[in-house]
Amino acid sequence: MAKVAVFMADGTEEVEAITPVDLLRRAGADVDIVSIMPSLEIESSRGVKVIADKLIGDIDFDEYDMLVLPGGVKGTNNLNSCELLKQNIVKFNEQGKGIAAICAAPVVFAGQGILNGKDATSNPGVWEQLRANGANVIEDVKVHVNGNIITSQAMGTSVDFGLALVEYLLGGEAKETLRKNIRFGAM
Repeated sequence: MAKVAVFMADGTEEVEAITPVDLLRRAGADVDIVSIMPSLEIESSRGVKVIADKLIGDIDFDEYDMLVLPGGVKGTNNLNSCELLKQNIVKFNEQGKGIAAICAAPVVFAGQGILNGKDATSNPGVWEQLRANGANVIEDVKVHVNGNIITSQAMGTSVDFGLALVEYLLGGEAKETLRKNIRFGAM
């Protein structure tokens, strides 16, 4: 079974975090919401309180197949200040393991040099930051998959992002089954 860590911090955009968690779990992946804050309780960008499953200091990164970063400006800034997270993102990328980010969060990858010379997308508000770090910004897609790196534009692309994660980890058939079932309310 695929195992995924979705990292949250105060200020994380809640739809971008919870939608992929929901879709991955519906598809059968084992997903942990991981707080990078000192507490399991996170206050999202719109004041929604989320209780994480684990604290970042308590997880074994080697157990995971993918690391996922939701956006939100304040949340992304908090994620970007977490050295343990950034070290492991670099390690995952070097190992060819899945890393994914939506909205503003691809700037965390860009800041680590991961997007240098690679195609990626993000919220239009951070396209210039990606470009400044060597990324080739693809503006006209909701989600871009570049090998082990998945990036997505914003809150409105959260379902597409979650489905791309399902496809990457569990295959196209799992994605299509999930898409069909969520469309008709079967799950």
